[in-house]
Amino acid sequence: METKKTAGDERPARTADEAVERLRDALREVGIVLPSLRVDPLSTSDEDPYALVDLGRCNLGVASRLAAVLRARGVGASSPDEVLRERVRQLNRDSVSGVT
Repeated sequence: METKKTAGDERPARTADEAVERLRDALREVGIVLPSLRVDPLSTSDEDPYALVDLGRCNLGVASRLAAVLRARGVGASSPDEVLRERVRQLNRDSVSGVT
């Protein structure tokens, strides 16, 4: 299934397959491959309209790269100002403990 690249402000995926392909493409752009990434077949029954995405399993190297990419992208940071404040706090802690 071919989908167009999307930015954060574009429409959400309309199907589980589209969501999986978008995620696969985004991960590939940062050098990460989750070989087991798929739509969870048990969640796509007729009774349940909300399919789940199965991220699958990966080795330690892939998990480490994924964590590094998420940290580099500021995932979890509330704002660029908060990122800067946290960096200043870390530098202050390092200088107090003698690490430079």
